[in-house]
Amino acid sequence: MYKLFYILSLLYSVAWSYNNGLALTPQMGWNTWNHFGCSISEDTIISAAQAVVDNKLDKLGYQYIIMDDCWQAPARDNSTGAPVADPQKFPNGVKNLADKIHAMGLKFGIYSSAGTYTCGGRFGSLDFEEVDAKTYASWGVDYLKYDNCYNQGRAGTPLLSYERYNNMSRALNATGRPILYSMCNWGEDGPWNFAVTIANSWRISGDIVDNYDRFDDRCPCTSVIDCKLPGFHCAMTRIIDFAAPLGQKAGQGKWNDLDMLEVGNGGMNYDEYVTHMSMWAILKSPLILGNDVTSMTNETLSIITNDAIINVNQDPNAPPANRIWKRGVVGSSGDLSLWGTGLSNNSFLAALMNTSPKSQTISVLMSDIFIDQGVAAQNALYEVFDLWQKDGSGKWGKSLGIMQGSIANVKIGAHQTMIWKLVPSANQHRREL
Repeated sequence: MYKLFYILSLLYSVAWSYNNGLALTPQMGWNTWNHFGCSISEDTIISAAQAVVDNKLDKLGYQYIIMDDCWQAPARDNSTGAPVADPQKFPNGVKNLADKIHAMGLKFGIYSSAGTYTCGGRFGSLDFEEVDAKTYASWGVDYLKYDNCYNQGRAGTPLLSYERYNNMSRALNATGRPILYSMCNWGEDGPWNFAVTIANSWRISGDIVDNYDRFDDRCPCTSVIDCKLPGFHCAMTRIIDFAAPLGQKAGQGKWNDLDMLEVGNGGMNYDEYVTHMSMWAILKSPLILGNDVTSMTNETLSIITNDAIINVNQDPNAPPANRIWKRGVVGSSGDLSLWGTGLSNNSFLAALMNTSPKSQTISVLMSDIFIDQGVAAQNALYEVFDLWQKDGSGKWGKSLGIMQGSIANVKIGAHQTMIWKLVPSANQHRREL
């Protein structure tokens, strides 16, 4: 049916990815920045790591504990030029912290910037790549988030950005330690074109803000293609729009990073956070939690532990979802959009997103969902599972029954997203449509 199409897509994805054996599926974990900013310490990170284990988030794939900006001392080591941690915040040093994280069965990540300073005003790694990479490896670092502040004008063309970020890529590889390389250059110079052979993931836009759809001039671009000022304070649905055309550039070991998750930080409601989690997952973004995992509501925990949604993100055979159509809503702002992608075992995923502030009713046609797969797929029978409803045993993914031709009369609420898994039915006796 459409199996060959996805096999070919997967082979293409593998062919030109960064070859360090990491991030074969999008990385998952937790990062300090969204909730804590610069207010971090050893206790902050150890407490979060313990909460990840206590809530069994590690069993779902959340394995990286990432220490973002402001861990650094005021200056590098005077004699060696090596990076040094703030002795007040990290009195036992970074290696000791990494050892404690590893003892919990987790992996440890660190932050720097491909500039003279980090975004928080600490020393950066520009022209210190080798000593920094060696130091990170000696500390037991497993992950580097590498930012773009104070880059000394060494940007503006893909080649300039490539060379600056490749310096760290080469330095990390030279250490002999597997370190996941997460570029954070905000989509500047189109990293989806130049970073696929030097990094495991790359940010596609300016920083996210914990808001559903508010326009902010600090995030001025309407598209990331040729965006000249990525900015920051980018609303969640704006980043989804940015990501829509870029899925074709991602694959095993090379992912579009839509930025860290805001789920649980309080700026959006339940349906909006479900959209956030869902769309990051199906677009194959890294799933990096950014909330206070030591103090979560049951609602937040339910969203970030939906294993049916996580399984889509971690499916090694599933490309990023493609936006099939986007349609304005009559008499309201916002729009409806339909997304789809193939999954393992000849299954398929469809997502309907409503950015309108009003509920909508629509029948989702199989001819749209399977627009690239041909008439046989469009006319087939499917068992349809709603991945945001639980079945009788309490597992995510309630069966809605066998369907053909459409998912009929779908009622979708304001700012809601519905995610369906479509499994070809064993009974393929075709009915007249």
